[in-house]
Amino acid sequence: MAWIPGGTFTMGSDHHYPEEAPAHRVAVAGFWIDRAPVTNAQFQKFVKATDHITLAERPADPADYPGALPELLAPASIVFVPPPGPVATGDPYRWWQYRPGACWRHPEGPGSSIRMREHHPVVHVAHADAAAYAVWAGKQLPSEPEWERAARGGREEGEFAWGDELHPGGRPMANTFQGDFPHHNSLLDGWARTSPVGAFPPNDYGLLDMIGNVWEWTDDWYADHATGTDNPDGCCREASIDAGSQHGHQPRKVVKGGSFLCAPSYCRRYRPAARMAQGIDTSTCHMGFRCIVRPALAELGGR
Repeated sequence: MAWIPGGTFTMGSDHHYPEEAPAHRVAVAGFWIDRAPVTNAQFQKFVKATDHITLAERPADPADYPGALPELLAPASIVFVPPPGPVATGDPYRWWQYRPGACWRHPEGPGSSIRMREHHPVVHVAHADAAAYAVWAGKQLPSEPEWERAARGGREEGEFAWGDELHPGGRPMANTFQGDFPHHNSLLDGWARTSPVGAFPPNDYGLLDMIGNVWEWTDDWYADHATGTDNPDGCCREASIDAGSQHGHQPRKVVKGGSFLCAPSYCRRYRPAARMAQGIDTSTCHMGFRCIVRPALAELGGR
């Protein structure tokens, strides 16, 4: 883990998406944070020790989703499937599929596996799965201000964690989508989906993949604007595949950092200030997490 010094920083942005505004000063106490997202190998160790079954591996309770079609209640998760050609980007159902059998063990669904991806971030984990891992490890999930403080790497200015250019010197600094989203990825960064942790340079705090690769869960409830407070009151909204829940109205948490599907032509959320709402019952092929330890809990240790 890396130590993030306490201090005051400017959280949010007034120059991009409305939910990031207003930019404002926030004070955060110092804390420890995982240098990288939790990997498949680390999550597998947790599952073997606890027999944890992720949300994607369990059928949904019909009582929680009145009127849902039976096939939508089967164990499943959301998988990115690029369309064969250009499509209107206003309809995310053109590239997202709710796929039975998709889970952390089978990232693209039945027939896929995490073999040779042991050091990639674990995906298809819902908020409860990430929280369970954190408890087992003697850690916690970060608040939104803590996550953003860490992602900025001590930099107050700059669009990205490394400066103002997305690809300084033509060199990709994070695993994002290059080309024509969603049908053609030019693979300038070398990866069509997740990449192993350490494939891209760390930020100035020595943290890997804070931007791109996978979205990361925080423990804060989502509100329309970045308030900079721990656990602002959330709200339930009409679900959508990219910013809601898999089955219907569910409370939503803040996720941060963008993923391998963020593209300049579609989603410019590969920045520390960017944020998105995610239903707590939702898991996807581009959603992961990392943990923190606050000083008061440091004596508990971790695995």
